[in-house]
Amino acid sequence: MGWEIDKRFVEPIENASRPATLAALSLAVLSIGEEPPLGLKLVLLLGAILFLLSAFFIFFYSIYPTKTKLWTFTAITFLLGLVCSILSSILLLLLI
Repeated sequence: MGWEIDKRFVEPIENASRPATLAALSLAVLSIGEEPPLGLKLVLLLGAILFLLSAFFIFFYSIYPTKTKLWTFTAITFLLGLVCSILSSILLLLLI
């Protein structure tokens, strides 16, 4: 009984923490070192926002698994966040 209650309340938080960690890493890049160029800054911020939206959607999908739109939005925002991360890595490589 106790495990079932823990799973019901803790699982959504654990699921949301994964993309939220990626958002925090994107924001950490902005705060380390010198001021990045505007293009890189915008891509990193967009990626962080997309990862946070993904965390938001996965949290509510874990609570309401019958809402398939939440899963679709989770997948789309997570993949777009990954694209922004790849793009920002390429921009960093070109700028160094």
